[in-house]
Order: sequence, then C-alpha cells, then structure tokens
Amino acid sequence: MLLADAGVKGIVFAYKIVGPDLGRTVKFAERISHPSRSRIRRVGEGDTMKISALVVVCFCFATSLGNTGPTCTDEALGHTTPPECSQAADAQTFESASTVEEVRRRIAEQPKDTSWWNVNGEAMGWNNRNLNRLFPSVNVYRSGPVRELEHRPMAEIADYEVDTPTGPKRFADFLRSDLSTSMGLVILHEGKIVFEDYPRMQPYERPIYWSVTKVLVSAVVSILEDRGRVEIDKPIDTYIPELSGSAYAGITVRNILDMASGVDCSEEYYDKSACYYGLMETTGESFWDETSADNPYTYIAGLDVEKFAEQGTSFEYGSINTYILGWLVEKLTGMPFQDALSREIWTQIGAEGDAAMLAPRFGVPLFAGGFLARPRDLARFGLLFTPSYGVVSDRKIISDRHIEVLRNGGRPKLLANARWGAPPGLAQGTLKHNVYQWDLVFTNNDIYKGGWAGQGLLVNPDRDLVAVYVGYFNEDQSELSVLPRLRQVLNGVFGEDDAA
Repeated sequence: MLLADAGVKGIVFAYKIVGPDLGRTVKFAERISHPSRSRIRRVGEGDTMKISALVVVCFCFATSLGNTGPTCTDEALGHTTPPECSQAADAQTFESASTVEEVRRRIAEQPKDTSWWNVNGEAMGWNNRNLNRLFPSVNVYRSGPVRELEHRPMAEIADYEVDTPTGPKRFADFLRSDLSTSMGLVILHEGKIVFEDYPRMQPYERPIYWSVTKVLVSAVVSILEDRGRVEIDKPIDTYIPELSGSAYAGITVRNILDMASGVDCSEEYYDKSACYYGLMETTGESFWDETSADNPYTYIAGLDVEKFAEQGTSFEYGSINTYILGWLVEKLTGMPFQDALSREIWTQIGAEGDAAMLAPRFGVPLFAGGFLARPRDLARFGLLFTPSYGVVSDRKIISDRHIEVLRNGGRPKLLANARWGAPPGLAQGTLKHNVYQWDLVFTNNDIYKGGWAGQGLLVNPDRDLVAVYVGYFNEDQSELSVLPRLRQVLNGVFGEDDAA
C-alpha cells in the first residue's frame, strides 16, 4: 500500500480530532512522515488494515473540514499556526549558523582566567548568540499554537536615510555596514512586521539581551501588582523578611523598581572588591572560583554598605535592584522566576520557541541580564504594551494602568538628580523619566530599555510600535549606536520628532 503526503497530512489531522487512542498506528504514521524520507511511503503489510481505515477517516474529515481553518500552507495570515507548521516552514529555509569546527574553536578560545564577556569583535557576537552552548541555562517555556506575525514590509523604513559620520546612509545599508555590529532588528507596526533584517545571525537563534531582561522582571511584578499581591509603596522587607537586616531594609518596592534605592552598590564589572562584582561571582556572571560566594540571596541579605542618597531622590543604575525584584517574584509565586515568567507571559503570547535564562551556578537565573530568545518572540512580548496585544494574546496581560504608569507615572527628579549626572535629553526636552526598570521614556512616549552590548527593546503605545535589536561590541567599540538612528527612522516614518 502507498501513502502520499496528502494522506500523511490527513493522519496528523485525524489524530487531533479522534484523540490519542490511535496508539501505535499514529506513531507509525508520524514515523513515515519524517521529512528526511521520500515523499511517497510504502507501508508494511501488517499495518495495511489500520492505516487504510485511518486514511479513510482522515480524508473524510479533511475534505469536509479542510476550509474551516488555517493549514500549514495557508496564506491567510492572522490565524494561529500550530507549532509543527511553523517548524515545517522553518525546515525549508534552515541554514546552520555555525560549523562543527567553529563551535569547537570558539569554545576552546573562551578565556580561562577572566569573564567570558571580556572579548569583543566577532568572538563576542558568536558568544552572544551561543551562550546556551557555553553555560547552563533554565528554560522559559512556550505553549499552544504559534501566533503568527503578518509581514507587511515598508520600503520607506529600509530606504530612510540616517545620519552617520560618513554622511547620510540608507537605514538598511547602515545596519549591514562596517559602522554597525547589528546582528538582527525587527520592527512591528500595528502588530505586523514592517521591517526585519538579520545581517549577522539567523532568525531562529536565541541571542542574549543583557539588561533588556530587566523589563521582563518588572513586567511580572506589574502583573502581580494588578492582582493585589504586592503594594509597591511598602518596604521590600515586607515581602522578603531576609532583607530586614541588610542595606535594603526599609527601601520601598517602588524605589527598587525605579533604581532609586540610594544604596551604594554601583554597577562595577571589573573591580573584584566592589559590591556588585561580588554579586556577579555568586551567580557566575563574572569570573569565579572555589573561594567565591555562591548564593546571591544570602549575599544580598547580608549586604552592609552605606547609602549615597536618601531613597527616592536619585537614580543610579544598579542591576542588584533587579535581583531583588526577581527574588520578590519568587517569594510571591512560590516558584523559580523562570517558571513565573513562563506562566504569566511566555506561555501566553504564541511564541515561536522556548526562551531561556542563563543560570551558570546552582540554577539561579541571571535576573538582570540573562534572557535568551528569538528576536521575533521578544517583539511579541513588546506587543503586550501596545494596542495590538490581541495579535499574540486573547487577553490583556499588561494592564492599561501599568502602561499609563510607564507613560506618565515616572519621576523626572530621579534622572535630574542622577548620581552620575542627568542625561542630556532631560534638559533638551526630549526625555521625561525612567520607570519600572525601563531606562528612558521619551516625550513622544517611546519607552526604551537597552542592553550592555548593543541590544534594545523599544515600545510606543501611542504609535503602536515595537522594535527589537541585538548586537555586540567590535574590537575597539567604535560601532555606532542603533538607538538614535532607529528613532530617527521611526520619527520620520511614523510621526513627528520629540516635542522640545
């Protein structure tokens, strides 16, 4: 007996309708439909009766119901797509991002006596895309059908001329030029992909987003806040009693969210005696050995440092704040942070793939900078902050209340009194505030979070825009920043410049 591809497709379809009682027959059908085999399959005589009956059932169902919903070959965008359909499409265009030899060479080249991120250039680019090969990580799980993103490319984005030291350059040309180290960039407008380019990576890769991770943490906090699980004007030790004897005792959750604790634990990546470097050792983010502390929770709980300012008066960027917020989520949910993120967000947005978080030591995720995901999937997360959230979710996950806080609920005085100086945009009238771990909210309501080595997430609820980009440092860190040129394009194509 011969089965064509149409029959095999019918078998899979029937399995979904009839249920799991088909047993060995369905497993056999799945085996013969493996894409590495020929298009026509010969079935063993012993299975003819079962398969024949099954194919008859399948063709009946497929014929009568085939036009009621999307299939793997549907062009009708806007439908949800089963994961196996997306995977089949990906298989047709899949290109390996690394050779076997390159993987071995890159791993062998990792520094032995310093942190892995102390390398620049193409080696950093490879590391940023392949950290799951180098270190343990914990899964952030997807679930359900993929919620496809319709492609409606806008040529005016690619063609828009941006400023560079060598003169105006098309945006698309800039991204692929030696002036940039952009690996990938995705822009969504009204829930549709209007620009997408991967100059130095494959779309399926899961690069690291570094500090963009912070707003995933604050998003989960906002969800719990909406449910009444946490009141952000209460001291953090209300929820984490272990902090009652630390430098963070009495600091409100809000001031930790806005990086206004006043605690003197500056972001220091190289001085091994520094407060924050000690925290990085406990998680494996920095170089560590057998003498290094290995528990970030007890490290923070025992932290005894001075304050440089009264809480709520001055901004100082500090990733330790995000570690405390991740701990807060774990306390409130009773589960590891990555599972809370899976439950509250990643299983809800029709992601194409599982995400992950680096967890080099004892399974503790790098709350402040370890998120790994496909760029399109992080863009799906960004849609939750826009009117087009329904493209990826049937319910509103990020509340209007929280979005309004991001737009207008920040405290400008924090940036004005920032410990290391106010950003120029504040005096120029193009910036409003920082808030909830987001770095900057511009006067046109671009809400932005950046990563350490050329990553970024920008959402604008008013313009219904999302942009995601990833990159790395070149050898002398002379690459041009994507953010100002991205905003130049978005302002030029979708609206006026920031009000001054």
